[in-house]
Amino acid sequence: MRECVAAGATAIQLRDKEADAEDLYDRACRLLPVVEDAGALLVVNDRFDVALAAGAHGVHLGPEDLPVGAVRDVVPDAFLIGASTDDPETGRRLAASGADYLGVGAVFGTRSKPGLADEAIGPARIAEVRVASGIPCVGIGGITDANAGEVFSVADGVAVLSAVMSAPDPARAVRAILRSRSG
Repeated sequence: MRECVAAGATAIQLRDKEADAEDLYDRACRLLPVVEDAGALLVVNDRFDVALAAGAHGVHLGPEDLPVGAVRDVVPDAFLIGASTDDPETGRRLAASGADYLGVGAVFGTRSKPGLADEAIGPARIAEVRVASGIPCVGIGGITDANAGEVFSVADGVAVLSAVMSAPDPARAVRAILRSRSG
């Protein structure tokens, strides 16, 4: 993670569906200074309680997590709330209930999340969700340095897992993806 944020990653999402709250909290506490030293943000997946306790910058909520509005009601104003959708109308509702940004995908399909290998909504759907919601949208799913430029053209950012974490040199992968923003 240190190499990734030093290479320009602006946020790190701590995601581990199998970890218990204590383990996730411990990892968030260790990761937070690394991320903050680079001027990046730390977002915890699913668990706003863990994110708050660890001092993270926000939480990313999925469809089976607590509703965005319920979390917004109990967190500080500056606490970031992200949510996942690939549907423009759902994006509008999530924004109205207090989401700060949306993760939209799977843009090109992904094997990092079960059931999404064959899903490919394409970059155009990100643009639809972005217009409907009126808040920043981040493309996710199957994004690599080869296709990130397409996503950057319609989204406010990209979220990647395999393209960086499976790379022999994660920092180099981050830099390659970020370079596609301008080209």
